[in-house]
Amino acid sequence: MAKLYFHYSTMNAGKSTLLLQAAYNYQERGMETFLMTAQVDNRAGRATIASRIGIGQTAATFGPETDLFEVLRARLDEGPVACAFIDESQFLTQRQVWQLARAVDDLKVPVMCYGLRVDFRGELFPGSAALLALADEMREVRTICHCGKKATMVARQDAEGRVLTEGDQVQIGGNETYVSLCRRHWREAVGDGA
Repeated sequence: MAKLYFHYSTMNAGKSTLLLQAAYNYQERGMETFLMTAQVDNRAGRATIASRIGIGQTAATFGPETDLFEVLRARLDEGPVACAFIDESQFLTQRQVWQLARAVDDLKVPVMCYGLRVDFRGELFPGSAALLALADEMREVRTICHCGKKATMVARQDAEGRVLTEGDQVQIGGNETYVSLCRRHWREAVGDGA
């Protein structure tokens, strides 16, 4: 039975690594997969899902206007797909999450989404909020704060390492821009977050 999955975490938890590993497991058994990632994130190159540990794979891309149901239907017209994988799913729109749910229900293709849950302000991304509401199964991918506790928050830093509390929700960056923290250390970093 096909399901919509949401694997979420904060930065640097290994979400893309897990996605690539899961896709490889299907491919190793001769099953076709379909990988997608957000157009806005091209840190690893255009149309590429890559992990900090050095593995990567090409992927189709989506923007805010992409109809994901139609994309998946067109791909299925080319041949069977055992599973569709969506990286950077926090950048999905609410409408696109509904399109993925429809693809699961009507096209019977499992869809695994991997993305951030909250932004640097502690607020849900629109795609993540919709996935939390609609996913059949959810899994937290864990990483740790510098104190050793589970990191659930992310702080954005400027070039000098100062924590930022204002700015656009989306700013593409990696370790030079973001640090994963437990809630207590995030509150301390942002001035209690209230």
